[in-house]
Amino acid sequence: MLRIESEQEEDGRWIAEVPALPGVLAYGTTKADANAKAQALALRVIADRLENGEPLPREIADVFKAA
Repeated sequence: MLRIESEQEEDGRWIAEVPALPGVLAYGTTKADANAKAQALALRVIADRLENGEPLPREIADVFKAA
């Protein structure tokens, strides 16, 4: 499972990031909005890594097993 960290900025916006996937961070008007955007971005990054044969974060490395 990938962890999302979020906090509110001084200007009121929320920022959420997935530490296991460098560069995956997103802003939102609410905490839920920022988290949803970070989740969507994380999924796109994971799909890109799979398509390019790049390693997945250890937290989810075993999510798929070939039969």
